[in-house]
Amino acid sequence: MPFVAITYDIKPGCDDELAEIFDSFRRVGSPAVPAGADAPATRILATALFIRDDTMVRFIEYEGDLDTVIRHMASQPGVQEIERKLKPYLTKPRNTATVEGFVATFRSSMLRCISQLAVPRTPSGGAAKAS
Repeated sequence: MPFVAITYDIKPGCDDELAEIFDSFRRVGSPAVPAGADAPATRILATALFIRDDTMVRFIEYEGDLDTVIRHMASQPGVQEIERKLKPYLTKPRNTATVEGFVATFRSSMLRCISQLAVPRTPSGGAAKAS
């Protein structure tokens, strides 16, 4: 499954405040991302957030279409709430109030993926076979 990583330019020394903001994050009920009838199945499989000094990085593991994932995230109330709460801690403003602004900000914050490795996953309900 592909990963994407985005950065946030933050004020140093506010790790605990940012951790508190994300502790109250409202998750969606399903990993499925609604898409059009002809679109491939799209899901957000996992996210992780890391912080050091003046940089915070969010990793997102997904399957399907990245643009669909980004647009879905832009419309989620929990994501919108987090973006509002982050404003005082950012050193560079993020234009995320509209879907178009969120998409542009997400794209300009993306890190280039130079390597991605993962162990094969077993199908649901199946056990891994030793070789």
